[in-house]
Amino acid sequence: MFGLHYLDVATLILYLVGISIVGLLASRGVKKSIDYFMGGRRFGKAMLIMHAFGTGTHTDQAVNVVGASYKLGLAGIWYAWLPLFVTPFYWIMMPLFRRMRYITTGDFFDERFGMGLGRVYSLFGIFYYILSMGIMLEGTGKMASGVTGGAISPEVCIIIMSAMFLFYGLIGGLQAAVATDFIQGVFIIILSFILWPFMLDQIGGFSGMHEVLPPETFSLTILDDPPAGYDRITFWFVVILTINTIFNIPGQPHVMEMGGSGKTEWESRVGFTYGNMVKRFCTIAWAFIGVGAIAIYPNLSDPELAFGQATRDLLPVGLVGIMLASMIAAVMSSCDSFMVDGSALFVENIYRPVVAPDKDDHHYLNVGRVAGIVMVIGGILVTELFDSVIALWRFLVPMSAFWGIAVWGGIIWRRCNGYGAWAGILGSVAIWAYCNYELRMELQDMIVWYLSGGILLMIATSKSTPAIAKESLDKFYDFMHTPIGQEQDLLDKGYELRD
Repeated sequence: MFGLHYLDVATLILYLVGISIVGLLASRGVKKSIDYFMGGRRFGKAMLIMHAFGTGTHTDQAVNVVGASYKLGLAGIWYAWLPLFVTPFYWIMMPLFRRMRYITTGDFFDERFGMGLGRVYSLFGIFYYILSMGIMLEGTGKMASGVTGGAISPEVCIIIMSAMFLFYGLIGGLQAAVATDFIQGVFIIILSFILWPFMLDQIGGFSGMHEVLPPETFSLTILDDPPAGYDRITFWFVVILTINTIFNIPGQPHVMEMGGSGKTEWESRVGFTYGNMVKRFCTIAWAFIGVGAIAIYPNLSDPELAFGQATRDLLPVGLVGIMLASMIAAVMSSCDSFMVDGSALFVENIYRPVVAPDKDDHHYLNVGRVAGIVMVIGGILVTELFDSVIALWRFLVPMSAFWGIAVWGGIIWRRCNGYGAWAGILGSVAIWAYCNYELRMELQDMIVWYLSGGILLMIATSKSTPAIAKESLDKFYDFMHTPIGQEQDLLDKGYELRD
């Protein structure tokens, strides 16, 4: 049935029904828009670890790393390992996001800078989520199609997955997303490691792999010209992409939700840091699967199909269904969160302040659900525009970093103002576009230019334009410097507490 054994189909159906029930049960706690968008800010460490892991780990990344490792050898691991050295930095960053007490990153730009930045960021965030869902759905569709031997097309797989996470996500919002992420996280770990022992046995262990493949396959760098669409993986590449990640992560629109939905800053700190640490270990398995696929399938026309084909050929009956369920879990755990976060951006930073400022809370809740549906449709359409996961990845890498320049400017430097934020964002975009489309620079060289140019423009413009009023800055920094649980200090200063 559909290119699968009946036992595998039964396993897959059992998973889909089970995860939908969990999502529906979790939705019972959704009473207000804050419950839908932020889970009522009541998640503990265990839930946030699996939420951060599930949201940050998706099948397209496995497809991406396996395909890159098939083309580049073990050096392909860097396409998912680039945040490796930034992971301890999350420990410092997440308490700041929790203390801000915002619902969206758009709220940060509105209050810290004004000048319409919050609304423009919200439009960017929605665009980012649509592209991100597109890349996830594209990667998982390819993988699932490979598992079924082409019996189910990538397009059909994409529609089925979208319908499933829409089913519980629209009702339960972030509460349903986090509850299902806990289970889906376990499946993602299975996805990462279940195939490797069977592949290792097929190629005669590590010794057999070394006999078949040249030594450079096991290098973590690629100094020569890479295949089309890939990058030269050098020490410089890793250093520069690591620096870019420091700006990229805080510019991503879902990070405010990750930091803000914990009970306290401690839960947010532990959840985000350790959730991403789990992902680093899973990435190792993906890279070795890509290298092993070189020995088994030496002439694949599309390396991004290697994961799916190896699953079909090497796993026994029953485990194929578990692997397929794990693939779907990986994409659903991210798409449901992105759908909710994107709808929060639309409602809180565009619809509520601009279109309908005086409606009841239930109205905003329903508008958020409609916005989620539109975003998912947009994500499906994106899959028709890109036929390569790596191409989408390379396009997304700079996007959040443009905004991360202004985020760090606003947190670290009181003198940073709206004019400077605009200059830094627009300047870095212009520099990136020129370096990418006119000069055709390599990715790491583009990053040097757009980050340094954007930062310098932000500083110079802020210094040469009027400063933000002291009262506004004091309010922002008072909130950010007040730990969760000490809100009485804010009330004593005359501030109105945020939800």
